[in-house]
Amino acid sequence: MKRRQFMQAIGAALSSATVAAFAAPARPHVVVIGAGYGGATAARYLRMWSEGRIDVTLVEPKAAFISCPVSNLVLGGSKQMADITVSYQQLVRRHGIRMVRDSARAIDPDKRIVRLAGGKSLSYDRLVLSPGVDFLWSSLPGMMQPGARDKVLHAWKAGEQTLALRRQLEAMADGDSFVMSIPPAPYRCPPGPYERACQVAHYFSKAKPKSKVILLDANEDVVSKGALFKKVWAERYGDIIDYRPSVKATDVDTKSGTVISELGDEVRGAVLNVIPPQAAGSIAVQTGLANVNKRWCEVDFLTFESTQARHIHVLGDAIQVAPLMPKSAHMANQHAKICAAAIIDMLDGKPPPQNPMLTNTCYSYVSDKDVIHVTSVHAYDAQKKTLLSVPGSGGVSAAPGELEGAYAAEWARNIWADTLS
Repeated sequence: MKRRQFMQAIGAALSSATVAAFAAPARPHVVVIGAGYGGATAARYLRMWSEGRIDVTLVEPKAAFISCPVSNLVLGGSKQMADITVSYQQLVRRHGIRMVRDSARAIDPDKRIVRLAGGKSLSYDRLVLSPGVDFLWSSLPGMMQPGARDKVLHAWKAGEQTLALRRQLEAMADGDSFVMSIPPAPYRCPPGPYERACQVAHYFSKAKPKSKVILLDANEDVVSKGALFKKVWAERYGDIIDYRPSVKATDVDTKSGTVISELGDEVRGAVLNVIPPQAAGSIAVQTGLANVNKRWCEVDFLTFESTQARHIHVLGDAIQVAPLMPKSAHMANQHAKICAAAIIDMLDGKPPPQNPMLTNTCYSYVSDKDVIHVTSVHAYDAQKKTLLSVPGSGGVSAAPGELEGAYAAEWARNIWADTLS
């Protein structure tokens, strides 16, 4: 080799080595499990606020987002499933999020690996877990029997069961009873069961005026918007809704269509809608994150990082909530934003924001058009290390109205856009 060629080869080699030595490090990778209001929002804001500097993989078994808020209107007959279903495609196309249609089978917090049901594994720098809730079926022995859950539905996760329960209502004879049981709080969406009672009663008032809604509530009183719901029941559905507080369902006889209370009372209906007690999604429990009564996950409210495992953040209904904080879709969306901002700062070697504040608005339809609402604001208390309700910040409807219905429809459109577009 001539000297000139030799020096050119050496120069090229040194140049390549220099490029390799000073190449940008691999971008941080955040895996998000669960693409509901918490997980999808977190994935979107991680990409958006980091300006693409963080790679995000979103793991979700469903093909499209189906909203639990507004789903009771499908039961009432004023909405269709298409009205509450939104595509995930904007998250992929607009934000460059990698969607993996699968579910998490196991998490190794030490190795920072998620093993998927389909057999693949994902490594992460940070993991965001938004698993929603699962049901404590063992508290209702009859529901453990083969086929029981195909006959007696909960419809507390919007989707196939929402449609199936609607079909059951349509098949009822005029004069038959619909029996719904509400579990002890806390559970997903505190006012949801009472809204559902209104929606079914509204449907009965139009299609089956002799039918009844028997509402068995394990709680001593209506958990949310109590005065408003009871006023609506008295004025609009007095001959239809039979509300029974302090009646805790402890078993179900699916053959006879009977809900059995802890005192042995038996309530029969042509259609049973049993909402079981709930806990954090099973992947969180399995990973050892559910350290509050083995049901809910305690978190640091500055970052939503689990108190049980570093580098894992938990959002939404799965957490042990702060005082007066509901398990709601709006709250999950707010959790996600605090978490996303904290993760970006932590990956940059900075402390997370020290004064987060959250808002919550919850609308409930009491007919096909009339709506009631409650609002609250929650601010971080550094001394108590939790989020506390800001005195005087909340509000509740004076009365149901159609204008509230317009606000509720706009709220739904806005939060779906904030989560998915």
